[in-house]
Amino acid sequence: MDNLIIDIGNTRIKSALFKGTEFVNESVFIDLPTALQYWKGLSFQNCLISSVKWTEKDLKIQIPFPFKYLSNNLQFPIGNAYGSPATLGLDRMAAAVGGWQMAGTGPVLVIDMGSCMTFDLVDESNTYRGGAISPGLLMRAKAMNALTARLPLVEVSGKPEDFIGTNTISCMQIGIWYGIESEILGQIQKYEQKFPQIKVFVCGGDAQSFESLAKDHIFVVQNLVLHGLNCILNHNVE
Repeated sequence: MDNLIIDIGNTRIKSALFKGTEFVNESVFIDLPTALQYWKGLSFQNCLISSVKWTEKDLKIQIPFPFKYLSNNLQFPIGNAYGSPATLGLDRMAAAVGGWQMAGTGPVLVIDMGSCMTFDLVDESNTYRGGAISPGLLMRAKAMNALTARLPLVEVSGKPEDFIGTNTISCMQIGIWYGIESEILGQIQKYEQKFPQIKVFVCGGDAQSFESLAKDHIFVVQNLVLHGLNCILNHNVE
């Protein structure tokens, strides 16, 4: 079956086509009217929409075709043992499902590098357990700029050429990038001690800046959330 997956964020709209579990293509839009024109020309049987911007009621007014809306009313292919499920961002669950599907089974650790950096665990019983939430790359840069008198707002687009800064800007860039890398590797090490067979997936908007982490059981899959959303959709239409 052909699925259309739509992920509506605060500033961008991402969509992807899948044939069953097979990824076909991905598109990115900055506004809904442009996206609608594109979607109207597609052929698909099922659609799932995840949105942080509009409610299901809002979207039913704007979207001319039937769709399922990501919420706790849907069934998920993995268990959920999170202590406060009502406060769990479903984007975290979607990323966890995507990693779990690609790994084939738990244990799986998914690191989603967005505004915040989240660590999410699916254990060996294929149950979501939770993890950690930490400031993301841009948030760290903005915090140093906003909470000090003289530090500028810096951009970090990839791994610095050296780990020793020679001016204020490079010192900040190195501190941000290597601070995040050390946090990621430290967290992975802790999970590996408890789950020796764990597979790790890194995804999200800033994942491409950390592609150097990919090795052995660590995989960088930037659009993992879209894969997870497709898995959730398949679970609810089969």
